[in-house]
Amino acid sequence: MEYRLLGRSGLKISTVTMGTMTFGGMGWAKMVGDLGVSEARRLVDLCLDAGVNLIDTADVYSAGVSEEILGEVLGGKRKNGVLIATKARFPMGDGPNDAGSSRQHLIAACEASLKRMKTDVIDLYQLHEWDGQTPLEETMEALDTLVRQGKVRYVGCSNFSGWHIMKTLGISERDKRQRFVSQQIHYTLEARDAEYELLPVSIDQGLGVLVWSPLAGGLLSGKHRRNQAAPEGTRQFAGWTEPPIRDENRLWNIVETLVAIAENRGVSAAQVALAWLIGRKAVTSVIIGGRTEAQFKDNLAATELKLTEEERRRLDDVSLPPVIYPYWHQLNTASDRLSEADMELFAPRLKK
Repeated sequence: MEYRLLGRSGLKISTVTMGTMTFGGMGWAKMVGDLGVSEARRLVDLCLDAGVNLIDTADVYSAGVSEEILGEVLGGKRKNGVLIATKARFPMGDGPNDAGSSRQHLIAACEASLKRMKTDVIDLYQLHEWDGQTPLEETMEALDTLVRQGKVRYVGCSNFSGWHIMKTLGISERDKRQRFVSQQIHYTLEARDAEYELLPVSIDQGLGVLVWSPLAGGLLSGKHRRNQAAPEGTRQFAGWTEPPIRDENRLWNIVETLVAIAENRGVSAAQVALAWLIGRKAVTSVIIGGRTEAQFKDNLAATELKLTEEERRRLDDVSLPPVIYPYWHQLNTASDRLSEADMELFAPRLKK
């Protein structure tokens, strides 16, 4: 297992993070998974034995049950260098202050997560989504307070836009508050929108990148194929709708390329998709989830797979998104003065 620094922090995390959305099976999360304590324990042990040192959850996963199960499973294993990441922002009750990124909600949510996970500290506390109604000054002061109280060690965000991140970082610097060390984003061969702003801002501002749903909800696992119904037992069979597929033909072209490379290398399509992500310069870690040991073992094996430049070119050929404005103009007129961050979007196109 390889370990990488998380953004500008001194914290090293494994290139694979264990996701726990499959723990609990309550409410909307039931279609993702419904693992209990004993099943979750086997999978956690499997990941820890493979060298994974970060486990990611969220208060909203199964209405807190995922965190409760994680607390039961870890117990004394927290002493073995296991790191916990969780998130807050989404509704955890019916009250007017049971959601959002206000001081009221974040501090209450953090204390509730600590209790559910039976721990004194959260290693990485992340804003799960943007809150456009709470002043960022209030949000960052609340996170700063949690760090100073020793309840949280590092803070990050998830599902922010590029301007949201830059505004937040500016306020942190101006007010001398804790600064985001990372962002958690959706990024796959099928959904490369993050290359427009989120990956460049991470490189420019020194943010770690954690990738959620790196197999696009299983669509890039190789189990889903053109002109075939979703296999029984998959998220899509259960009605899962993330991520949205805007160009189905493009999706199947990507899947077919993944399968062809996988068959040539004697590995699974899922491993190829994960290896492509792990090999991206801006990516720190990919978050893998599943319901079976076989799924986790297969995904963990991606850490040993190194794609060739020719294989990466083939994957780029079928997956590169269109160059939207102002990037097409920059590509045409500013290629003589591009930064390292700019090249995250432009490099594959300049090679053509």
